[in-house]
Amino acid sequence: MGRAEDRRAGRHGARRAAGPGGIRGFFTLRRLLGAFFGLCLLAMGGLIVLYVLVSVPSANAQAEMQSNVYKYSDGTILTRTGEINREIVGLEKIPKDVQRTFVAAENKSFYQDSGVDIKGTTRGLVNTLSGKGKQGGSTITQQYVKNYYLNQDQTVTRKLKELVISLKVDRNTSKSEILAGYINTSYYGRGAYGIQAAAQAYYGIDASALNVAQGAYLAALLQAPSQYDWTAATATARKLVTERWNYVLDNMVEQKWLDSATRSGLTFPVPRTPKAAPGMEGQAGYLVEAANDELARQGVDKAEIAKGGWTVTLSIDAKRQKELARSVDKQLESKLDRKDNKTDATVQAGATSVDPKTGRVVALYGGTGATEHWISNATRTDYQPASTFKPVVLASALENGAETQDGRKIGVNTRYDGTSKRPVEGSDTSYAPQNEDGRDYGRVSVQTAMNKSINSVFAQMVVDVGPPEVKKTALDLGMRDKGFPERPAITLGTMNASTWDMAGVYATLDNHGRKITPTIVKSAEHKDRTVEIPDPVGNQVISRETADTVTHVLQGVVDNGTGFEASTSAYEAAGKTGTSENNWSAWFSGYTPQLTTVVALFGESPKEGGGQVSLTGTANSGRANGGGFPARIWADYTLSALNGGSDARFDLDIATPVRETPPAPTASSSEEQSPSPTPSRSESSEPTPSDSASSPPPSEPTGDSSPSTEPGGGDPSSPGGGESSDAPPAADTPGDGPPRGRP
Repeated sequence: MGRAEDRRAGRHGARRAAGPGGIRGFFTLRRLLGAFFGLCLLAMGGLIVLYVLVSVPSANAQAEMQSNVYKYSDGTILTRTGEINREIVGLEKIPKDVQRTFVAAENKSFYQDSGVDIKGTTRGLVNTLSGKGKQGGSTITQQYVKNYYLNQDQTVTRKLKELVISLKVDRNTSKSEILAGYINTSYYGRGAYGIQAAAQAYYGIDASALNVAQGAYLAALLQAPSQYDWTAATATARKLVTERWNYVLDNMVEQKWLDSATRSGLTFPVPRTPKAAPGMEGQAGYLVEAANDELARQGVDKAEIAKGGWTVTLSIDAKRQKELARSVDKQLESKLDRKDNKTDATVQAGATSVDPKTGRVVALYGGTGATEHWISNATRTDYQPASTFKPVVLASALENGAETQDGRKIGVNTRYDGTSKRPVEGSDTSYAPQNEDGRDYGRVSVQTAMNKSINSVFAQMVVDVGPPEVKKTALDLGMRDKGFPERPAITLGTMNASTWDMAGVYATLDNHGRKITPTIVKSAEHKDRTVEIPDPVGNQVISRETADTVTHVLQGVVDNGTGFEASTSAYEAAGKTGTSENNWSAWFSGYTPQLTTVVALFGESPKEGGGQVSLTGTANSGRANGGGFPARIWADYTLSALNGGSDARFDLDIATPVRETPPAPTASSSEEQSPSPTPSRSESSEPTPSDSASSPPPSEPTGDSSPSTEPGGGDPSSPGGGESSDAPPAADTPGDGPPRGRP
């Protein structure tokens, strides 16, 4: 009886435990539903709190980083600069069907959805919590938010932020802006960020030129950029990316964005083999630096340029740029022994070539390579232009109607005393420059003095014109007011200048006196602004007659003077040589009717701190001068740049010449009257007697009744030909001079 009662009592207790107050009662449907809805409310409350607390942040640093793109004048890529290879382009520059390939690949409902995919995001959260890593399912808006505002971290916090920010971005930003942001921030492989860099990397074209098949491939790439790069892909990867390419196009047909007939005719667009992006090596660095300097002069701070996003088209002609570098290599570098010859190791070459009609820099040589010698020899201003300044002195004399000390108007037939170390007359500053090698020339015309670069003549002419007036003319022509003394010594180019500066001066002469300010930037654009580039062609700064008369005189320098190495029947040319004090620099500044180019050599010490050193002995050629290597580089380049030559002739507007018949000189006379400021062409090509059989042939006599009044003769481009320095080059000895004649 007792045992039976105990068993009944146990069963009764079990039933009570299983009743409403027991475990079964705890898991009733009502309670389960209540708990579920409670959790949902809690989650919704959490999302609301997140929505309120999480704001749309500023773009992350990498998202706005872009490269700068520098292009040749024809639009081909010169180089890119910056840490990120990205060039942001507006959606209007991307073909509509290419835009839609990305929507078809990633998010067909993009134009209708609210910016988020709850199911996909939930799946991503679960996979993140379970350690399964990255999973798809995000909308284009979410991917854009991840790229632009957040990062690639696979954390619950980042995914929740992505969800909230996407909702806000979708509400406040147009679908077009979101799509453009997504296309421009995504990574496509090959180091390319954004569709423009990707189009260049895979197909060598701008994004605006992509077709729908190419766009579908780029859209397919985003799923696995490295794996799906066709060139490096395995057979399996090629199969997968081809399938995805087809998937993209089929989705476009489904969305009625692509005609089925057009779709069936499309073939897989195999991308090109990867090419290394051009860098700053060779001449590229010099060109980029010159362009950036010019942009800075136009008000674009270099810090702004460094942020990236600029597309800068240069005026550089790719063919002429290549020819200029080739000419330096052929005429100079191939003859130097930089390794074992101490003099050769110091030689630096620079050049600037300008179209005199437009002012555009078409070629520039900055040195052996920007990664080896960063200072650009084309734009450096720490050397003197030497006797290439003498045409400026003549231009100032003509422009100002200057007269000699005895009241004769200065013209190219005016005769001066060419005696070496002759003290100048009429100056408060005493000055008696030595002609090269101390050579005396006696009484010579201005034309002959220019041909032979006679220092004593132009020193006196500076005094006759007035140093301040000469300086003003120089500044008007485009020289810098840098280290520019107002003394007779300026006749030897004792101020500082670059090949860029002198190219502007000579281009202005070439352009009949209308100011040319060399310009290397053709256009510069950023998504936020476009830079207005001033017209390189300015106002008339000297009269046409003055400029054309100087050109006429400089033709004589090339035909029968120190610039003979630049002479050829393939083109008509004018120019002037220059060699600075102690042979520290050697110049040739010359032009044809179509092209103005200045070439210079500089002696630069390789020691720490640099410093100027003599070029004497360069390539074992003796004394360096502008009629040697610079003139030969100029001639070789000009011939190539003009495609083998040109029939163009200088259109000169000069006064009708009057034949000069000076009286026989007397011992007491120092100058003779010239009745005409301009000569005939034959007068400008005066005989240049020579002791060397290899000298250029003299022109026919001009009828001058006193040819004997021009003693000294000699090879015009030899050390005695008139190239000289500001002071006697005591440390230098005459060399052989440049080889004579051109083939």
